[in-house]
Amino acid sequence: MKAIINISKILSLALRHKPEVLDLTLDENGWASVEDVLIGLKSKGKEIDFLMLKQVVEENNKKRFSLNEDEDKIRASQGHSIKVDVGLKEEFPPEILYHGTVAKFLDLIMENGLKKMSRQHVHLSHETITATNVGSRRGKPIILKVSAQKMAAEGYKFYLSENGVWLTDHVPAKYVIN
Repeated sequence: MKAIINISKILSLALRHKPEVLDLTLDENGWASVEDVLIGLKSKGKEIDFLMLKQVVEENNKKRFSLNEDEDKIRASQGHSIKVDVGLKEEFPPEILYHGTVAKFLDLIMENGLKKMSRQHVHLSHETITATNVGSRRGKPIILKVSAQKMAAEGYKFYLSENGVWLTDHVPAKYVIN
């Protein structure tokens, strides 16, 4: 299990932020060759085979990665800080979505809203448990509610990633409920 988590962390870094750590080239849709990923992992002392890579994809609790139909390419589902187009389709969101944060960011969020920062989108969830897990990574979580349907009705676009994360470009403060 620890090996899978370790591989998952390296894949997240390479497929979402820094492909150069595994000497990868991502196409415009974020796909990398499975063969190149395995070679890159081996160069970092992580020698795994395709079956273990597939296990990492299938067992990742956040479903961060996907393989294409032929299983010869892999990509991150969302969360990129590099420019890729994962083919998101606009979706109408539920009435309320959730965002996990911590106290030190609360005043700034309530003043400026939620910003994508270094990522391509703001990440929201349809359930509080996921938002709690996200917020917990930085300390005691605070769960914010986002008036998503109101935002959509006023022209803001929402997308639903393959792994169930709701994405939008920005959440103005007036839509954030503490």
